[in-house]
Amino acid sequence: MVSTADERPAPEAFLEEARTEARGRGAPGRLKIFLGAAPGVGKTFAMIEEARARQQAGEDVVAALVETHGRADTAGLLGTLEQLPRRPVAYRGQSLSELDLDALLARHPQLALIDEFAHTNAPGSRHLKRWQDVLEVLDAGIDVTTTLNIQHIESLNDIVARITGVKVAETVPDHVLQRADVIELIDLPPEELIKRLKAGKVYVPQQVGRALENFFSKGNLTALRELALRTAASRVDADMLAYMQANAVKGPWPTQERLLVCVNEAPVAKALVRAGKRMAERARIPWIVATVVTPRHEAMPPEARAATREALHLAETLGAETVTLHAESDVVAELLRYARGRNVSRVVMGRARSRGFWRQGLAGLFRERVADRLLDAATDFEVTLVTAHGRPGRRPLAHARHLKPEWRGYVAAVAAIAIASLIAWPIGLWDALPGGAISAIYLTAVLVVGARHGLGASLVATVLGSMAYNFFYTEPYYTLSVSNPEDVVSILVFLVGAVFTGSLAGRLKAQVETMRATQRRTQTLYDFARKIASAGNADDVLWAGAYHIAATLDCQSLILMPDAEGTLQQVQGHPTIEDLDAGAEAAARWAFEKNQPAGSGTATLPMSAWLFVPLAAGERPLGAIGVRFRDRGRGLDPETRRLLLAVEDQVAVAIERVRLAGELADARVSAESERLRGALLNSVSHDLRTPLATVIGTVSTLAENDDGSIGPADRRELILTALDEARRLDRYVQNLLDMTRLGHGALSPKRAPVELGEIVGRVRTDLARVLAAHTVVVSIPRDLPMLDVDPVLIGQALTNVLENAAKYAAPGTSILLSARAEGRDAVVTVADEGPGIPEGEREKVFDLFHRVTQGDARPAGTGLGLAIVRGLVEAHGGQVKAEAGPGGRGAAITLRLPLAPQSPLDDGT
Repeated sequence: MVSTADERPAPEAFLEEARTEARGRGAPGRLKIFLGAAPGVGKTFAMIEEARARQQAGEDVVAALVETHGRADTAGLLGTLEQLPRRPVAYRGQSLSELDLDALLARHPQLALIDEFAHTNAPGSRHLKRWQDVLEVLDAGIDVTTTLNIQHIESLNDIVARITGVKVAETVPDHVLQRADVIELIDLPPEELIKRLKAGKVYVPQQVGRALENFFSKGNLTALRELALRTAASRVDADMLAYMQANAVKGPWPTQERLLVCVNEAPVAKALVRAGKRMAERARIPWIVATVVTPRHEAMPPEARAATREALHLAETLGAETVTLHAESDVVAELLRYARGRNVSRVVMGRARSRGFWRQGLAGLFRERVADRLLDAATDFEVTLVTAHGRPGRRPLAHARHLKPEWRGYVAAVAAIAIASLIAWPIGLWDALPGGAISAIYLTAVLVVGARHGLGASLVATVLGSMAYNFFYTEPYYTLSVSNPEDVVSILVFLVGAVFTGSLAGRLKAQVETMRATQRRTQTLYDFARKIASAGNADDVLWAGAYHIAATLDCQSLILMPDAEGTLQQVQGHPTIEDLDAGAEAAARWAFEKNQPAGSGTATLPMSAWLFVPLAAGERPLGAIGVRFRDRGRGLDPETRRLLLAVEDQVAVAIERVRLAGELADARVSAESERLRGALLNSVSHDLRTPLATVIGTVSTLAENDDGSIGPADRRELILTALDEARRLDRYVQNLLDMTRLGHGALSPKRAPVELGEIVGRVRTDLARVLAAHTVVVSIPRDLPMLDVDPVLIGQALTNVLENAAKYAAPGTSILLSARAEGRDAVVTVADEGPGIPEGEREKVFDLFHRVTQGDARPAGTGLGLAIVRGLVEAHGGQVKAEAGPGGRGAAITLRLPLAPQSPLDDGT
């Protein structure tokens, strides 16, 4: 019977099981968190008891850092465990002690006890938070048990503040808690905890009274206990869901749901993110935090952009996917389009509490309008509105400040209306023109102001223009009162027209500025892609990357890469390479070694002015990229971080491309060397052994028959045969030596004027026995000038050509050696009547070890002769090529050699 899909275990269960098995085999350690509703419930005590049990079971356990807070029973229980000395830290005249992270990593026990998971480290520590220390310990393969109170969980931070009235500064991101393998709840009823507090088992007696009055009231403890139980229950539900998936137990499957949180610069942005995190965590669904940027938002003051930036950074910290959308004007339509495209089921949006028009301002009304429109349009979504808690602040909102135009816009508006009035004054005296001409002049002024200075300035120009039109051109003149009803209509029509004209001009200006910014970014990205695509080495790629990062993000940029000893060195920077302080160098090393961002805007070494991101190709670290912004808050901007990481990926890919190209070139050289070595061994094995065997056989025969049994004629023939083979071997060895000298550039021709006939005569003498089976015809004009060559080297070249012709031409055929003068060169041609060279092989025959395939009946060459001919001829500045022989029969090798300069006596003058 075939099981259905619903009866099979979920794939996610197999993936989780595979991750668990992989972790059990090595790398990361296991994390266990003892969770409590408040201090004093016994988390540290339970952690120590479990550690002692594991120690008795044979595990290597170290108490890396445990806070006893003066409790004698806890200190006594701890005394049986090995305790790691703490690292002293001097801060503002005080002596503090922190976890000695390096000592713990060097000690490397199986289990480490690290108390107070949310603790903030002293300034100067490697990490800002202790939970970051714990993550590094886990990555080193060490198991960790730690403690945590419910008020230190980031997504519950604002809820705890509303319950207790205390804003907790030390928090742990929720995604870190998700890494925990086990969360064990340590629960204690409020009454029992209060008894422990009064008995001095939680705080020293001096602090008990203040704690009971503030944090440790029964109501607060009850609410916190409920939060802790809910958090533990959520974890149990997650474990149960994993069990159901692994065992194909039918149940609810909410994986198709998705939550979208919409944030802007409103005061509720951060509260909105935390609320979205809680909703997503309870429903165990993916969640997205989105903001919409319009042309009006691009011109917002830095404070307004910072509000949205901080909210997006908090969302990333809480594990959300963040996205920045762009729209011309309709924010609601863009949000709904994105929500439908991502299959979102729930939408969360914020709305500030109403404070009236004057206190709320135009920005607040705009947000209310967006929220109302979203409620009306999102009929296929579940929409949740979150309002700000507490009394609204009196500080003006960012949008309200944004709607106030700058002083230059005011001045431009006043100047434009004044100029329009001066232009309209003589026209108004001309009765023949209609009154609409004057209003058109003022509308033009409003249009110009709106196009140059935006919406706010155009509205000011509209008001001033309507007042000037009323003052100068409606009865009664030079007053703001209106007596003629037609003039009232004219003024109203002008006012409406000016408002629309100014609004359109302002929007057009904002859109044009946005398009210019987009065009600049696109052009910069295009230039960057073109530069790295055409870059032939790593230095060009790194320079293009440093320049693009600085130009696009408006910052200083550095690229660091390890040298041969593994030390990070600055290799490129824009505008210049700078000396880094100790904090920046530590952040760069951390980013490179841990493959994680560090420095400004991160939780690791945040005091550094530089932000460093790893430059890595896959899991292979290549270096680190550093940026320093004028506004340090820009490092928190998720869009800026995404753009930086995108550039980093392109630079890493380009460097990998250059590296792979180098490795491919090396591989080609290695393959070519291997091919040449094989050809050389093959050549040596045949062309050295054959003449050697002939010489050895001939000499052995003569030595064994020295008693006169071999006649004088036979003896002479044997000696000549041995001599020919010895000369053949000498020529081959000479070819090898010449090829070696040519390859190393060590061959330097010793040129001198020489007759071609003299060289040919010596070559024919050396090859007398080789050429004996052929008819050699030499055709050299008597008036051929002398050559400007090295006679030994050119003689070697001609020897190779003639020997090659004799080898491939049939016995009894002719070999023609001819020469003629062409300009300042002599053209020497050696033609035979052999099988010839195929047209496709005529250039290849001059390659090293190349042999033309002629069949088994043809003699096998070494592939060195003609290659050496080309090298020798080109060393004299000449050329050599292969052609078909006369009449299309055989092969012809043509050598173009330089002629010696003629003296005046040679010309007969």
